[in-house]
Amino acid sequence: MRFEGEIHTEEKEEVKEKEVNSMGHSICGGGSPHQPKVVVGYALTSKKKKSFLKPKFTSLAWSKGISFVSIDLNRPLSEQGPFDIVLHKLSGKEWREVIEDYRQKHPEVIVVDPPDAIQHLRNRQSMQQVVADLNLSDCNGKVGIPRHLVITKDQSSIPYEVAKAGMKLPLVVKPLVVDGSAKSHELFLAYDEFSLSTLEPPLILQEFVNHGGLLFKIYITGETIKVVRRFSLPNVNKHDLSRVTGVIQFPRVSNAAASADDADLDPNIAEFPPKPLLEKLARELRQRLGLRLFNMDMIREHGTKDVFYVIDINYFPGYGKVPDYENSFTDFLLSLASSKCKRKPHIDPLKV
Repeated sequence: MRFEGEIHTEEKEEVKEKEVNSMGHSICGGGSPHQPKVVVGYALTSKKKKSFLKPKFTSLAWSKGISFVSIDLNRPLSEQGPFDIVLHKLSGKEWREVIEDYRQKHPEVIVVDPPDAIQHLRNRQSMQQVVADLNLSDCNGKVGIPRHLVITKDQSSIPYEVAKAGMKLPLVVKPLVVDGSAKSHELFLAYDEFSLSTLEPPLILQEFVNHGGLLFKIYITGETIKVVRRFSLPNVNKHDLSRVTGVIQFPRVSNAAASADDADLDPNIAEFPPKPLLEKLARELRQRLGLRLFNMDMIREHGTKDVFYVIDINYFPGYGKVPDYENSFTDFLLSLASSKCKRKPHIDPLKV
C-alpha cells in the first residue's frame, strides 16, 4: 500500500474535457499509438465534473493512454462505449437500477463502485456501524466513533432520549440520510437540552469530542492514502456551555480554504495519525464497504496521542482539492486496467 501525507491547496482551473470515440480499442492488446488504450466512461454531476476532470488531470491521463467519455443519460447505457472502466456518482433509484443492470450484463467492464455498496454510505447509522465493528489492534492507536443516538421521528422526545442515553452536551447534529444535496451535509451543534426538541428528524446526534480544532481528511484511492489537515471547531469547555445556547450551524471545513497544513500548529495536535493505523483502517474499510473511492473525516481526542474517532465517511469525495491527485488517480485507473487484463473472464475483483 502506498501512503502519502503532504497536502497543500486546491489549484483552480477551468475545465476542458477531452473525449474520444474509442470503438475497437484494446487495453490489453496494444492498440493504435494515436488512440488511448483505456476508455473511462463517467456519469457525474456538472459540479463534480468541474472539480474532478480538470485540464491537468485529463491531459496527464491522455498522455498515459486514458480517455474520458461522458455517459449520455438520455440514451441506454448498454448502447454506449465500449468502456473499460465506468466512474459514477449520481443519486436516485433509477440510476442505481441502470448501473446495476449494466454491471450484470457487462461483467467485462470494471464499474467503480457497486451501487449497493455506495448506498451503504447514504445512511449515517449504517456508515458508523461499519467503523464500530472494527477491531483495530497492534497499529499504534485506537479508532472508534463518538457516542451517538439515532432519532427517526417525534422530535419532542429528543431531550428525553438524550437524557436516557446519558449523552453529554454539546451534541453534533447531522441529517441521517446523505442524498448528495447540500442540506444533507449541513452540520449543527446543539448546546442545550431545550433546543433539542426543535430539531427535525430523521437525524443522528453525536457527542462532541474536543479535538483541538483540527480535522484529518483521509482520502482513499484504491490502495493509496492521502491525508489532509483542515481547521475544525475549537474545543468546548464548561464556560462555553454556560453562556452559549441554541443550535449553531457548523462552518464548512471541507474546502481548501480551510487547509491547516501551512499553519503554525501545536505538534501534539497537528501530527498525522500513525501510518500503520491508517493502512489497516483503510484496508478493513475497503473490504467491509466493498468500495475503492472514499474518504474519512477523523479527529484525535484532545489531550491524547493515539485515540481517534471517525466522524464521517463520504463516497467519491472531492479529490480535486488534494494536490497531485492527478498522478494518484491516473495510477489507480491504470492499475484497474492492468487487473482487467490479468483477471479471468466475468470476475471484477475488489483489490483489498
